[in-house]
Amino acid sequence: MLDTTVVNVSLPHIAGSLSATIDEATWVLTSYLVANAIILPMTGWLASRFGRKRLLMLSVVGFTASSFLCGLAPSLGMLIVFRIMQGATGGAMQPLSQAVLLEAFPPHDRGKAMGFWGLGIVTAPILGPVLGGWLTDNYSWRWVFYINIPVGIASLVMTKLFIFDPPYLRQQSRRIDYWGIGMLAVGIGALQIVLDKGQEEDWFSSQTITILAIISAVTLLTLIVHELMTDDPVVDLRVFKERSYAVGVFLMTVVGFVLYGSLVLLPIMLQTVLGFPSLQAGIAMAPRGIGSFFMMPVTGLMTGRFDARKLLTTGLLVGAMTLLWLSGLNLQAGYWDIFWPQLIQGAGMSLLFVPLTTVAMDAIPRERMGNATSLFNLMRNIGGSIGIATTGTMLARNSQATTSLLGSHVTAYDATSQAMFAQTRTAFMASGADPVTATTRAYAALFGMVQRQAAMVSFVGLFQLLGLFFIAVIPLVLLMKRPRRRGEAAAGGH
Repeated sequence: MLDTTVVNVSLPHIAGSLSATIDEATWVLTSYLVANAIILPMTGWLASRFGRKRLLMLSVVGFTASSFLCGLAPSLGMLIVFRIMQGATGGAMQPLSQAVLLEAFPPHDRGKAMGFWGLGIVTAPILGPVLGGWLTDNYSWRWVFYINIPVGIASLVMTKLFIFDPPYLRQQSRRIDYWGIGMLAVGIGALQIVLDKGQEEDWFSSQTITILAIISAVTLLTLIVHELMTDDPVVDLRVFKERSYAVGVFLMTVVGFVLYGSLVLLPIMLQTVLGFPSLQAGIAMAPRGIGSFFMMPVTGLMTGRFDARKLLTTGLLVGAMTLLWLSGLNLQAGYWDIFWPQLIQGAGMSLLFVPLTTVAMDAIPRERMGNATSLFNLMRNIGGSIGIATTGTMLARNSQATTSLLGSHVTAYDATSQAMFAQTRTAFMASGADPVTATTRAYAALFGMVQRQAAMVSFVGLFQLLGLFFIAVIPLVLLMKRPRRRGEAAAGGH
């Protein structure tokens, strides 16, 4: 999870080092996300075909080796190739590790396991930009990739010693669903490129984005029909017949949308509108990770003792409250105005994430757990990509519209505007500028004030919208079944 965000702040350094533009360097991010998204839904099928332990070890070896190669990459083209390898091998690790933990614990103890597992999912994307910035500033962007090597070696050793395939997951010789694999790769890959590059290319005014969107829609609809009709699907969609799981996947998509959308908005607001330096902006994001870090294990323990649906509802309410809190900020906001809502939001995310996973997976049979976790993680990632694309587009367009609206009131006939213009012009002349230069600078300063206010209006409006998203999905929790407790789990054969 750290690797999805750790490269973001290093892009200018990567571009400069490899003689590329920033736009070209963004393919370092896109290539990883595309490969990651394609492999995620296939993980359950691959585990049943090759064995879960073997697949996990191959994934760790591939991820560690490709991280090393990314660090050595002599050109942008080679770096993108190695990032595709890194994304493909890394994609399998999330659902595999989750499936291993969900199976290793009985249903009433799964909350504890998901609490510790969730630490990485919620905390890592927040720590990524801070760690990436520190490594790039103090060493080199290449160390962003090298740090994976010792972790990968330790992981490989521990997987070899402590993880074993359950008897029902021995390698199965099934017919290979070539059509399913092909449509999955094309459909998910095209969708991820559309979401990642859409705003940059101005969405459907770009012929490339339009064609990719059509390809994605047609391919994914055909894939759904094909997978429901074939005997050996690469992605078993029949798992959605379980109501709690289907609702849980939808809620996780919304969580991904809101979490990643707000994660992208806040540092941009801190740096562009409130004037925080990049390192300070990274530090201001840390409280969300701190709140999650301390609350995740506590939530895990609570999930086994209380109805997880109540904890999930509390998490949605806390998340909504903190986003609405952020929507009340203004241009005078300081560090502590950001700190408290972030800290409480981090705690709320743990109250949301752990119970949601536990309730959604409760009724899934163990032999279908790998497939279920693959789809669960895929939809969180797609939700995140949609969230980033939507908030980025709305921010750009709302800022332009609000600048136009506010600017229409700043005229030569408005007394307040005249007074501010005269005051600003006088200040520039007092600092040594001639009357013509001072006038030009005063006009520019007034326009800058309007732009800054318009940007702030757009940011707080988006935080409010994200908060209302959480409130809107709370009724869906009522559709989920109460997870089984200790006695019921034993009786149910789990």
